[in-house]
This record gives sequence, structure tokens and C-alpha cells, in this order.
Amino acid sequence: MQWVEARMQRLRGEFTEDRAVDAGGWLLPCKLSPVTPFLAELLMIDMQGRVAVVFGMANKRSIAWAIAQKLKAAGATLAITYQNERLAQEAKDLVEALPGAQAFQCDVSNDIEINQLFEHLKNRYGKLDTLVHSVAYAPADDMKNDFIFTTREGFRIAHDVSVYSLIAVARAASPLMTEGGSIITLTYYGAEKVVPRYNVMGVAKAALEASVRYLAADLGPQKIRVNAISAGPIKTLAARGISGLGDMLKAHAERAPLKRNVDPAEVGDVALYLASDLSTAITGETIYVDCGYNIMGF
Repeated sequence: MQWVEARMQRLRGEFTEDRAVDAGGWLLPCKLSPVTPFLAELLMIDMQGRVAVVFGMANKRSIAWAIAQKLKAAGATLAITYQNERLAQEAKDLVEALPGAQAFQCDVSNDIEINQLFEHLKNRYGKLDTLVHSVAYAPADDMKNDFIFTTREGFRIAHDVSVYSLIAVARAASPLMTEGGSIITLTYYGAEKVVPRYNVMGVAKAALEASVRYLAADLGPQKIRVNAISAGPIKTLAARGISGLGDMLKAHAERAPLKRNVDPAEVGDVALYLASDLSTAITGETIYVDCGYNIMGF
């Protein structure tokens, strides 16, 4: 990869003469120019000095874990949250695998705990650059039964935990995003098409995607971007609560143009992109990371 090496030398300032180098067919001017920062971003995303808080990282099989790994590898300072004391030890184990990260308790259905969390984040870090919302829940019976039998309480819980929590944490985070920021949530294709047995969660995800657009409109003047990643089905522990997950994975791999299922690390890559300065003009969007499944008619 001669052209990559030539680019790296140029970015490091090792070329000082005003000449060109033939790097595998690429004629590269060697004198540093105003495009250098842009090329640097193309070659590597640097999150040094950025602070990110990640909600919903329950274990190392979660999408949130894949995202946290990518953010950490890029140099971000991480804060992760856990729901209650019962999950504190697991959170501690996750933090130990992410050097420098800190864990904080926060039940996203409790406004007092949300406010306390962001007060802690303010006192410890002084600012916030990225927020990852990877939280969703619906009672098991409301996922297993036909959608028409969704209970009033099940509907409320699904929307409170899976949708309203994004609004609540975005509201609490925005004052800390003094230099702008990026808020990222996770959604699924069941928000726009009927996916058997996804039921009330599909309706909640539709509300989540609408909330992304309204939050993006509200927070845009503060240079805060809000986007959703619509990931294909992934065999996480949380997804095991969806009846017929195996059939979903099989159908997805058969119909997707890339003929496979998505890897959590690929979702992490897109989240890192959305957290970085490479995506500063993108907000209010739902970005599909599903091997192309969503484009197929049948």
C-alpha cells in the first residue's frame, strides 16, 4: 500500500519539498496543504479528548459493547451505565476490559437517577461529546402474543423505556455538550415493516425514529446531532427474548444483498463515524447497517 504510506509521510510532514510522488498511480503533492486535516480524518478517526457515555451495555455480547470498544480504540474517554445494584458487578467487569472507563448507576425510567448521573458526569468530566442510547425493553408476554393483545401497561412500559428514555437523557446531556455533540440510538427494521413477533417493540421503534427527527430539530442550533442506527438482527442476549429469532437471522442472511448477517463490530464502526467529525452534517437520520436487507422488495 505505497500510496497509504506516502499519504502518512505527507501528513507527518516528512515531505517538505514542493514536488509530487508517484504512489501506486496516485500523484501526491508532498508539501503540506490545507487539505491535510481532511486526509488525516480519512486515514484515522481520533476521539482523543472526547467524552462518551454509553447506555445499555449489559454484557460483551451487546451492541453497546461493540460500540464502546470502537470509541475506546479511537481514544475516547468512556462512561458506561448500569441499571441497578444487581448489575453492578457485571458493569465492573466490563469497565476493567475498557481501561480508563468509569461505571455509573442509572435507571433510565427514573428521572431522579438520570439527573444524578449527569451531575456526576459534569463534576467528573466537565463536558460531554457523545451519547449512545442502546436501551429497549418490553414485557415478555407483549412480545410473544399477537400484537392485538398488547396490554395497556405493556405498551406504556415499552415506550417509556425504549423511547421516552432517549428524550430524557438527551435533555439532560445537552447542557454538557457545550461544543456540540452526537447522540446515537439503536433501532430496527420492524419500525417500518411488520416483523412477525416483534409486536409492540416495532411500534416503539417507530416512535423512537420519529423522536430522533424531532430531537435533531430541537438540538441542531446547539450543534448537537441526533441519529439512529438500524442494525440487522444480531444474536444478543436481549434479542433472545424475541420469539423466532433464529428464523429472522436465517431469512435476513438469505434475502440481504450481501447474503449474510451483520456483525456487531460493523455497527460499532458506524457509531464511531457518527460520533466523529466526519459526520458533522448528518442529523435526524436512520442509517441502515443491515447488509442491504432493507432495500429488498421481497
